[in-house]
This record gives sequence, C-alpha cells and structure tokens, in this order.
Amino acid sequence: MNRFALTTVAFAAAFLSGMATGEAEPSHALAMHGEPALPADFEHLPYANPDAPKGGSVDYAVQGSFDSLNPFIIQGSAARGTLDLDFGYNVFESLMQRSYDEPFTLYPLIAKTVETDEERSFVEFTLDERARFSDGEPITADDVIFTFKLLRDKGFPRYRRTVDKIARMEKVGDNGVRFTFGEGDRELPLILGLMPVLPEHATDAETFEKSTLKPMIGSGPYTVDAVRPGELLVLKRNPDYWAKDIPSKRGFDNYDEVRINYFRDENALFEAFKKGLVDVHVENNSGRWTGEYDFPAVTSGDIVKDTFESGLPSGMYGFVMNTRRPVFQNRDVRAALAMLFDFEWANRNLFDGAYTRTKSYFDGSELSSQEQPASDAEKALLAPFPDSVEPEIMQGTWAPPVSDGSGRDREFLRNGFEALKKAGYAMQGGKLVGPDGRPLAFEIMLRAKGGEELALAWQRTLARLGIEASLRSVDAAQYQQRLLSFDYDVILHSYPSSLSPGVEQIGRWGSASREAQGSWNFAGAADPALDAMIDALLNARQRDEFIDAVRAYDRVLLSGAYVVPLYHRDEKWVARWKRIRHPDQAPLYGYQLQSWWHAPD
Repeated sequence: MNRFALTTVAFAAAFLSGMATGEAEPSHALAMHGEPALPADFEHLPYANPDAPKGGSVDYAVQGSFDSLNPFIIQGSAARGTLDLDFGYNVFESLMQRSYDEPFTLYPLIAKTVETDEERSFVEFTLDERARFSDGEPITADDVIFTFKLLRDKGFPRYRRTVDKIARMEKVGDNGVRFTFGEGDRELPLILGLMPVLPEHATDAETFEKSTLKPMIGSGPYTVDAVRPGELLVLKRNPDYWAKDIPSKRGFDNYDEVRINYFRDENALFEAFKKGLVDVHVENNSGRWTGEYDFPAVTSGDIVKDTFESGLPSGMYGFVMNTRRPVFQNRDVRAALAMLFDFEWANRNLFDGAYTRTKSYFDGSELSSQEQPASDAEKALLAPFPDSVEPEIMQGTWAPPVSDGSGRDREFLRNGFEALKKAGYAMQGGKLVGPDGRPLAFEIMLRAKGGEELALAWQRTLARLGIEASLRSVDAAQYQQRLLSFDYDVILHSYPSSLSPGVEQIGRWGSASREAQGSWNFAGAADPALDAMIDALLNARQRDEFIDAVRAYDRVLLSGAYVVPLYHRDEKWVARWKRIRHPDQAPLYGYQLQSWWHAPD
C-alpha cells in the first residue's frame, strides 16, 4: 500500500463516546471517511513550512480578463485570487480549512470545532472567538446564517443546491451555529465546512447579485489594494489577520503582496514570465515544457523547473459522445469508435511522448478499477445490474487498443472495423453504413481552436474506414450556449476528479441530470446502474467500503463507453524564478502555491 492510502478505521469508532447519546462530541477535525490524520494538538499541516519567511511579493499570471470582484455570483467575470484554489483563498475564508494531504479532511479555521452524529443528520460549528473580518468586526453565527441564505438566494446555483438540503439553521450559545438536514448526508457537513462567510454588516444583500468592482470585505489574510479591470489585481497582506498563528495556517500566506496579471494571449503570458515580469508559471503545454525552456534564465539557473508527483486520480479527458443523438445510442457503436483513436501516433507526433493513456476515470489512484479484479463487495453492488459491466472490465484486464504508432497500423484499423461490423455496420461505396441505411457521420464541436490537432488525428483515422467526422469551431459564447442546451454530437471535455468523489457525480452522470439544462451530464447518461453506484459511494462510511463503491462506479462508466479516453500526466509542471521557494514536501494533491514564499535577498 502506497503512502497515499489511508488507514481504514471504522468511522463510528471516531465517535464512540457519543454513540450512547446518539450524538458525537465536538472534534477539532472531520474526515469524509475514517479518522483525521492529525491529532487535536497538531502544530501545522505537514506540507507547510512553519518557519517560512514573510515578506516580498509574487506575480502570478492568468489568461483572460475580469470585470467583477464578486466571485459568488453568475453576473460578470470575477477576478482570480480572492476565492480559488490555484492562488489561494486570499480574501474570503471558509468555516474550516481543507488539508490537501488527505482525501477529504477539514481542520479548524473560522470554526474551532465541529460536531456531527453517526448518520450525519446535522452539523454544528463552534466559531473561534478570535475570528475577525478584515475591518476588525467579529465573525458571528448570524454572519454564517446570513451568508448561507444570501448565497442560496443570489449566488451560483451550486450554493442553492447545497443550502436547500438544510432543513433548519439555528444559533447555539454565543458562538455556535447548527444545521439540521432534511435527511442524513455523509458529505454535506464537509461541504458546509467549506462554505465562505461574509459580513452581514458590510454586505448589501439587495444588490449582491450585481457584479461590482468595489472591494468586498472578507476574513482572509489579504485585502484588495489595487484594481485595473481586465489587467491587474493587487492584494496586500493584512498585518492584523486574525488567524496567522493558528496551526492550520502556519506557513501559509507568506507574501506581503500578491499580484495577479491578466494576459489576452498565452504566448504573451509566457514571454512575460521569461522576462521576469511573472514569478511562477504553471505549465500545461508538453511541447513547451520539453522544447522551449532553453532560454538564458533557465540555463543560468535563475529559473527552476519543478516536477511534482500527485496522488490525485487522473480524471477523464476525452471526446464525449452525446447519447441524446441517435448515432450514439448504441453502446457497441460508441465502444468501437473509442477503439479508433490512435493514441500512440498522437502522443509521439503531437506531444513528444509526454502523456500516459487514460484507462480509468480514477487512473493512478487507489480508486481505479484498472488491473483490479472486482472484489466480492463490488460484485454484490453490481449484482442487480448483470449487463452493466463488460467481462474484461469486471476482471480488471481491459485497456484501450494499442497501435504501432505509425498512423497506418492495419491491425488496429481492422479491429475497429470488426467491432463496427458486429454493431451492424457495413462498407458501401466507400462509406460505413448502418442498419438504417445511413452513413456513420457526426460533428465534433470545438471551443475556438482548442483540441483541433486531437480532433484532426481522430478524424483521419475514422476517414480510413469511411466514417465522416466533421469539425466545427465556435466562439466561447456560442460554445457555452450549445453546451447548456446539449446541442452537439461530440465535444472535447475534461472531467476532473478527486480522492473523494461525491455529490457532483449526480450532475455529471446521474439520470436526474440528463435533461437538466446546464448540468454536466454532457453524455446524456441515464443508467440505473450508475445511479445505484453513485448512491453507494455517497453513503459509504468506511474507506474500504468507499473504494469498492467507486471502483464499481468506474467499471460501469467504462462499460458505458460514453467517452473516448485520451491521456493524462502523472506529474505536474511548474517553473519559477529562483527567488520564489517552496517546502520540500508536496502534499497528496500536488504543489500548493499558498505555502510558497519569496526568499529574502
């Protein structure tokens, strides 16, 4: 078992003292499964350097623009860096702090303790008496309740979906707030623990849904210092930040100033990094990582290239086939088309061999079904759905076909053709024609030119078998509109994943989301087996039970052949000017920029 695997201790044991009364005692932390890794008297999170020097500044860069400082609402394009993981929860904070060295565990922040019962029918947070907003006002239970109601009514729809599960909100004593649920929910106490808290005294509820460039008040380590709409956001460290010495924040928030620069063009962004105008560059372009870091600052050692391993699942990046379209309603046809993406050719010719073929929605983690025969527990979960998993996938022996990488592998093409023949297709006049007499044809919709090389590679292979795959590039606005209405045949999409997949899976693959406009059910999946596996993973209490449920879920997804699996990286790439340093130990989730610092001269 690798270092990323958790010790599997029955969740109920963590609450043994409370079982007699039906409720748990308040705890310093809460884990989704099992027990928190760190004791109540922990001194700092394991991937932070508590002795990191404070001071200096950092310049980050993103591509795009912004016209709002409110990150909680639909209207406008909110600036990055106030409430996002990449650059830190700098202005706004949540009730509790997530540890990125565990699958899903929360530690104290605004709330110093958390309490729930075995069924997780409620959660109660006790706020830290020291907690303050940046204007010095105390954070109260009234602020928490105000925020939840405000976000439910005027924030992103995801907030409403969360808060609507709460049957009752109430203050408890001087510093407590208790949420009672309509029904038990394993994940909901943690989701609520990650909800932000806004000041009732300084928030205009009447106009909250309107985008604004007026800085908002939060409780985080930074405040907004300067704004140039669409170009620059400058954050300044609050010297009176209330939580700077609590264990879950030691070693974080080390810069005096955080500057987030916006660039319209990715090339201009990279050139700014090369010139030293940007300090840190997260690299996602394999060709650039392997072939374009030969400029003087790299060869002299002034720029350092870091590679980080991650224990996160790969997620799934691929061509998604819309089963609402007649051409993709046959599972065997989808599976045959998926066989015809020549990954070996694409990886060699487009990406310098930098990628690994994805074989699971949770590849590279203990949640993957790849090379894992189904356990007895998985078989029991899948028993009511005997035709939901292909035999090879049940045995853990399935993998996408492998070509010789030449782009002309006849056996590779023959295997795909035979699979399509079994699905009822035949060659007529140079076209592959189905039982209904219609040629096999579909359109791949792309956002601008994103993914065009991949789509062309698949198109060329399909054309060899008389399959017409046309490409259509649309602008961002039209792309989003067509996504909302599911108006496409095939799209190129990435489904991110975590070590604790949860309720978001309903929106991606649950039957209830198939016709829900704006959902992430891009494939149009509506399978009782998927619904049952999602229910099983949501209700698992022990880590072993959860792993079994997710692996069974993975097998049903793979067997459904909704996506042409493409590739992933087993590592993360970050380049930095050497004045920026980071801890020696990276967490389970990979690097965390919030724990980096500016080295003193």
